[in-house]
Amino acid sequence: MESDLDKDFKAAFDRITIFEITSITPDLMLKLYAYNKQANFGNQSSSNQESNVRNAFKFNAWLQLKGMSSAAAKKEYIELANTILNTKK
Repeated sequence: MESDLDKDFKAAFDRITIFEITSITPDLMLKLYAYNKQANFGNQSSSNQESNVRNAFKFNAWLQLKGMSSAAAKKEYIELANTILNTKK
């Protein structure tokens, strides 16, 4: 059974996914990426990353959330997605 937090997280993910990506700044995109990864997969432990700069930024953003619980990451994701969506109306 899905919790209210899980439902809210999925709704925020669905809403931000259909939002025009080009209007979200790269720093906010990295935060959304990191919160999503932390919420779904937990701590990033592998440093086996491609030498791609984009992937290095993504890895670093996720690594900074080490120790954050899945629930906390979901709450942060929801809050950030709602802030982005509410300011872009």
